[in-house]
Amino acid sequence: MALLEQWRDMAYSEKANKGDLQRLWTAYFQKERDIYAELLKNPDEVVTGTVKELAEKYGVDIMTMTGFLDGINDSLKEANPIEEMEEDTNVNLGFDKALLYKNMVAAEADWLYNLPEWDEIFDADTKKALYKEQKSSTTIVKGQKVYPNDPCPCGSGKKYKKCCGKNA
Repeated sequence: MALLEQWRDMAYSEKANKGDLQRLWTAYFQKERDIYAELLKNPDEVVTGTVKELAEKYGVDIMTMTGFLDGINDSLKEANPIEEMEEDTNVNLGFDKALLYKNMVAAEADWLYNLPEWDEIFDADTKKALYKEQKSSTTIVKGQKVYPNDPCPCGSGKKYKKCCGKNA
């Protein structure tokens, strides 16, 4: 079984005790934060190695590293083969800084996008702009409602109910 499948079976198990899952995620988020803090100290360095080597480098177990690789994959300049990844699969952590920040905002992971290491990468205005850009990209804007007695939006000059609204 590929590592990613094992990780997802463990982390998203519907059979597991809720308390156990909560403890798993609490511990995972702490380790994840520590790995990101380390990576953000040298954001232009592309860290590479096998899954096992990276787990050892960051002092985490293989499953935690698998979860981390799953989480960061959408922010990488070159995606890893996470679906078929094993302990000896070579992976990279070369991330796009702006994309990573926006993905952290999208995941509502404030413990990650508020890391002090971001202050060395982006100034406050840039962080604010990236935050706003991410939030507005998921906002749905509805068009103005047209009522039956309003002028028809097609520009005919007729009331909507006597023009395009007839067939609606």
